[in-house]
Amino acid sequence: MHRIKVLIAKPGLDGHDRGAKIVARYLRDAGMEVIYTGLRQSPETIVNTAIQEDVSIIGLSILSGAHLQLCKKIMAVYMEKKIPPPPMFLGGIIPGADMPELAKIGIQEVFPPGTPLEHIAGKVREIVGQ
Repeated sequence: MHRIKVLIAKPGLDGHDRGAKIVARYLRDAGMEVIYTGLRQSPETIVNTAIQEDVSIIGLSILSGAHLQLCKKIMAVYMEKKIPPPPMFLGGIIPGADMPELAKIGIQEVFPPGTPLEHIAGKVREIVGQ
């Protein structure tokens, strides 16, 4: 069984990464390999890093309110490259009304602030199929 490789990314201009760092550290402590991109990454940078690192799943942390636009742009970059995207999950303050659209885009799971870390790790394993 190969180790789950997770890319945790902060797309857009949002400068708050405490939650992303906490999730990244927890997933690492749960036995996953974690790559954290740092703040203010472009969709292109996120996709290129994910491809280069051959990740199992991408976790996006978006608190800016631009989640729909950023997720659509990331998926568009994969389409431009003609590469199927890995599964993706999203953490942040996401209105319930946006959930159906995010699911349609291909976001597998959304974790609001306060989601127990063990729940996130369990869902990541479930999504990746382990």
